[in-house]
Amino acid sequence: MTAETGNLRELITNARFVLFDFDGPICRLFAGHTAEEVAKELVDWLARQGLRGLLTEEEQSHPDPMVVLYAVNRRHPNSDLVAELEERLTQQELKAVTSAMPTAYADPLIRTWSAVGSRLAIATNNSPRTVTGYLFQRGLADCFTPHVYGRTNELNLLKPNPHTLNRALNAMGAAPSAALMIGDAPTDYRAAEEAGIPFLGYARNEYKAKQLRDAGALHVVGSLLPVLRVLRDQD
Repeated sequence: MTAETGNLRELITNARFVLFDFDGPICRLFAGHTAEEVAKELVDWLARQGLRGLLTEEEQSHPDPMVVLYAVNRRHPNSDLVAELEERLTQQELKAVTSAMPTAYADPLIRTWSAVGSRLAIATNNSPRTVTGYLFQRGLADCFTPHVYGRTNELNLLKPNPHTLNRALNAMGAAPSAALMIGDAPTDYRAAEEAGIPFLGYARNEYKAKQLRDAGALHVVGSLLPVLRVLRDQD
């Protein structure tokens, strides 16, 4: 057994509560309905309201719709405009659910972890409505219900703020040391670190892996298969 496998086994063995990020470890939400298209639609809607000037040129062409949402929130925090834009983003996410691509081995990993008695939750910057829609579509809702914690109009509470992670811990009565957070972004790692939760990074390519390692993540896997194998070997 390699040191890496041993570390992974220790992380998994100690985890009685598992918190997943959604877009990445569980699926690629915008696999068919791309994030770039969604960002452009939000920018176009702002333009129709005569509000394109709220965004810099870089923000207007950015491929991440959350950048658009954050930018407007910085200029008009907690406003009706932000609420409207967030709802429009949620509707685009819901549209993307039907073409989302499941992450390899995520479904059996979730079902196995649930079957062995671990409590599962989702802590995400996506809308909880989006997550719930996807989970029902995949037959995974019972593995998580009711512990899905995601985006609200209070954007300052999104990761890297640990708010959604702490909500999950509190709702499940979990000590941070008995939990594990699985995420694919530096914001996931920083939120877990601040909450005191051990972290496992999932990176579907080397660029994502470097981002996680540069942020400080010690444990990063390029596939969920070794996680599933370790979990099954526990029996």
